[in-house]
Amino acid sequence: MAHFAQINEDNIVQQVIVVDNEKLKDNGLEVEAKGIAFCKNLLGEDKTWVQTSFNSKFRKQFAGKGFYYDAKKDKFISPQPYPSWSLDENDDWQAPSPHPKVEGKFYTWDEENKQWVQR
Repeated sequence: MAHFAQINEDNIVQQVIVVDNEKLKDNGLEVEAKGIAFCKNLLGEDKTWVQTSFNSKFRKQFAGKGFYYDAKKDKFISPQPYPSWSLDENDDWQAPSPHPKVEGKFYTWDEENKQWVQR
């Protein structure tokens, strides 16, 4: 099955739908444009669609509602988890300090104090 993300004018994913691979076939090959045409025919010509990969083989990662589609980089970026976090060179969100790696201990981010706290 193929997956397509509907994005709004700000390139924010509104929904992701599943499309039968047969709808994408052109002479036996899967073609994204055919999937986009199918989505537009089904849900409206005024919608913008971008294919996303369930197993993250292209466009960085599988899109979800609220993800951002960076058209210049041709990839989906997950929503910012906390205001203090920033994107690294791979477009992954990073906390201001590294996550502690202590076997058998679990940590969560405390945004108010901008630190990891053991749970």
